Amino acid sequence: MDTITAIKSRRAVKQYDPDFAIPAKDEQALLELFRQSPTSFNLQNWRIVNVKDKNLREKIKQAAWGQEHVTNASLLLILCGDTQAWNKNPERSWHNAVPETQSAVAAKIKAFYENDPQKQRDEAIRSVGIGAQTLMLAAKSMGYDTCPMIGFNSEEVGKIINLPKDHVVGMMLAIGKAAQPAWPKPGYLPEEEIFFTDKFPTQD
Repeated sequence: MDTITAIKSRRAVKQYDPDFAIPAKDEQALLELFRQSPTSFNLQNWRIVNVKDKNLREKIKQAAWGQEHVTNASLLLILCGDTQAWNKNPERSWHNAVPETQSAVAAKIKAFYENDPQKQRDEAIRSVGIGAQTLMLAAKSMGYDTCPMIGFNSEEVGKIINLPKDHVVGMMLAIGKAAQPAWPKPGYLPEEEIFFTDKFPTQD
């Protein structure tokens, strides 16, 4: 499936075939494609917890108010962000560059993020969002369906997956084979409410 078709046909599917398992090679391919997602300064600050244990899935389901796709989807990925990736030897992600470039980039990273917790958190969430879209389009192009999820108690889910203190849970992503089609698209806002040229109109 080409990219444009994947974008237009991707939907948030809620009902999954619980007996279907995504082949291991496709699962690995999806994770490898996720790593192609861009991140600021190439920090690669996203972290994925691939929840396979059925008991953990049940606990997460309770933290997600009983939503069935938590347990029925073939894959349940919890997309997290490391808010302190900028301060954990970021040169590691520039290991193909010459040492002078590594040092220069590390200095820029520190200057950009240091003493700005909001920016650190925002960057982690941004990276998760970009990575999630990569996964959803990749999955659709491979014939699978997805459901991005924010309907859960993130604090409880964090406890279940042993989330490090300097990480945040961005969203969960269910991936699998649809048992029922998604609802028809409910509609779009008028273009004039969404697209602007140069700047927003003057506010009254």
